Amino acid sequence: MTNQESYQKYLNELVEAGLLVPSGVKGVYARSGAFEKVVTSFEAYVSRMCAHIKADALYFPPVLNRNHYTCTDHIHNFPDLMGSVHSFLGNEAAQSEMVRKLEEKEDWTRDLKATDVMMAPAACYALYPANTGTLPAGGRTVDLTSFVFRHEPSDDPARMQIFRMHEYVRIGTPEEAMKHRSDWLELGRKILESLELNVKVVVANDPFFGRGGRLRKATQREQDLKHEFVVPICSEENPTAIGSCNYHLDSFGKKFDIKTSDGNTAHSSCIGFGLERVTLALFKTHGLDVTKWPINVRENLNL
Repeated sequence: MTNQESYQKYLNELVEAGLLVPSGVKGVYARSGAFEKVVTSFEAYVSRMCAHIKADALYFPPVLNRNHYTCTDHIHNFPDLMGSVHSFLGNEAAQSEMVRKLEEKEDWTRDLKATDVMMAPAACYALYPANTGTLPAGGRTVDLTSFVFRHEPSDDPARMQIFRMHEYVRIGTPEEAMKHRSDWLELGRKILESLELNVKVVVANDPFFGRGGRLRKATQREQDLKHEFVVPICSEENPTAIGSCNYHLDSFGKKFDIKTSDGNTAHSSCIGFGLERVTLALFKTHGLDVTKWPINVRENLNL
C-alpha cells in the first residue's frame, strides 16, 4: 500500500467513526467530542507529569502581530507555509465592486488588504517579543498552548493546516536552555512510552525552503539543534513526528533583544507536542474505541 493509500484509508476510518468531520478543504477538520476528550486528557497528563517544572502558563491567540512576524526568519525559511490575514478595508463603492466580482466569478480577493496580523506559524513566536528586556535571575520557563497554521494541504490526517501545539519554552542562559532541551528529551519519551506508543527519538531538521534550504537543513542537523519524537501512524517506513525538542541558540534573544540577568543575550529551547498528532497516534495504535484501549493507557489519561 502506498503512503497516499494509507493516508486515505486512515482518514476514511476516522471520518466513518465520527472522530473527524471534513470541511471540503484538505487538512481542515471538525473534531468530535470523543476526539477532543483525548486531546484535553493528554494535555492534563503532560501537566501532571511536569508539575515540578513550575512553568508560567500562557495562552496565545492563533494570530501574531505582523511586525513581530517579520522580525523572525519565517518568511525567509518557510514562505510556503505562511498564512497572512487579509480583510476588506474599502468604502461602499469598493464593496459593491467586490460583490460584483464575486457574483461574476472573478477574483474578488484582490480587493482585500493585509491586516496587522499573521496566522501564528508556531505557538512560541508570540512569547519572545513579550519578553524583550532583561529576564529575572534563573530565566523563565513558560507552558503555552495555541492553534497554529501551516499551509500544507494534505490527505494525511496527521498533517493538518490548523492544529494545536502544547509547548514548554525555556529562555535563559545557554546552559539553562540546553538543560531544558536535554531534560525534555527524556521526559517527552517517558510520557509517550507510558501511553504505549512505539516512539523513537531522531535527529531532524525543519523543512527549509528554497535554494539555501539544503544547507540550513544540514547545519541544523550538524549542530544537533532539533530532535523529533516519531511514531508510526500511516507508515512504518515514514513515521510521523508527534513532538519535537528544539534548541534555538540565541536567535530569538537577538531578534527580540532579550537579555539574561547578567546582561548577555538569552538563549532559548522548547519542547512541543502536536496535540492532534498525538491523539491520532493513540487512535491508530490502540483503536478507534477508547473504551477498548489498554487499561494502563486509560488510567494514565483518566479516560
